[in-house]
Amino acid sequence: MMTIDYPCGNCQSRGMAVFYEVEDIPVHSNLLLTSQAEALAQPLGQMQLGFCSTCGFISNLRFDATWLEYTSSYEDSQGFSPRFQTFIEQLADRLIARYELRQKDILEIGCGKGDFITLLCERGSNRGIGIDPSYDPARIASGKCSTVRFIKDYFSGAYAHLPADFICCRHTLEHLPYTASFVRMLRDAIGDRTDLVVFFEVPDTERILQECAFWDIYHEHCSYFSPTSLIYLFESCGFDVLDFNKDFDNQYLLIEVKPAVSTPSTPPRSEPVDLLSQAIASFQTRYQDYLWRWQQKLRQLRSDAKRTVLWGAGSKAVAYLTTLHLGDAIADIVDINPYKQGMYLPGTGHRIVAPAMLRDNPPDVVIVMNPIYRDEIGHTLSEMGLQAECVVVT
Repeated sequence: MMTIDYPCGNCQSRGMAVFYEVEDIPVHSNLLLTSQAEALAQPLGQMQLGFCSTCGFISNLRFDATWLEYTSSYEDSQGFSPRFQTFIEQLADRLIARYELRQKDILEIGCGKGDFITLLCERGSNRGIGIDPSYDPARIASGKCSTVRFIKDYFSGAYAHLPADFICCRHTLEHLPYTASFVRMLRDAIGDRTDLVVFFEVPDTERILQECAFWDIYHEHCSYFSPTSLIYLFESCGFDVLDFNKDFDNQYLLIEVKPAVSTPSTPPRSEPVDLLSQAIASFQTRYQDYLWRWQQKLRQLRSDAKRTVLWGAGSKAVAYLTTLHLGDAIADIVDINPYKQGMYLPGTGHRIVAPAMLRDNPPDVVIVMNPIYRDEIGHTLSEMGLQAECVVVT
């Protein structure tokens, strides 16, 4: 691996070992694009993943934040999936029970369309504030939860005055290049409220490396966490870890922390990063083989005139197709999210269709972008009387 003199956004150590590079990838994967021309004209960015041997953090050293466009047209909700809805309901109930979140003030940073903060407030009779620049007031049914209000903005120290007994932040930290700066800003905003519990959820990079899941690496995610680097981050920024675990079929890291009474004068404990280094080395060894295998698979399907569709019009699909450069082997992109249907996939220009559209043009093969939805997708196909082969991306 080539090491370059670049500061780690997690611990500020200099020297990041580059182990993965991809040119010309869409800078956004989840914008609602209304035409193929618009989808094909999306700006392209670069990927250069570097690894910090001090804390285990991985980041895109060529990330360009000037392309960020988190507006109401940014659509990454998974809440239309029964499997995902069950997950967030169980998560909300667990947090409510563990921290006695009833009649409390809840603050969610990066609340998206407001699904999770609404769940916490509905199921715990709480009061909530959600902050996100992509929030769309039309997405929460009128009167569904009158105790929640939303601020269409990025979180900053300007919101330190907001009431909060519990702070949550799901799938936002991986979008921020300077993670330590953000977490320190949050710690400063909390001040002397040392009983306040903070919950964060991010993707698990160890799984990505172990599974050689190149489709889980994309420009919007500039920061990649392992258990080691996530714990290091919060402890070094003035928090004590209460609980840490994995969930959603080990795809997500979940951490619960409280403000430490005093910031440690010595670096926080950190598990050895040797295992992560080994996982990176294995990823480098196997990556080209995985790429070749999927390219051969798609070429064969195209050669056999198999009508192939890809299920899941999110970041995974964009990374998968733009890395393989074989989008012409895919007939349609299918998604159950009604806000994505009729739109076009960034980078490839594929039209996104509803599952019902497959009745008119039955597929021979369905490529499932996330294995956790395999049974759900299979059930939907069976209900429609379709006998397509399901190929799970693993």
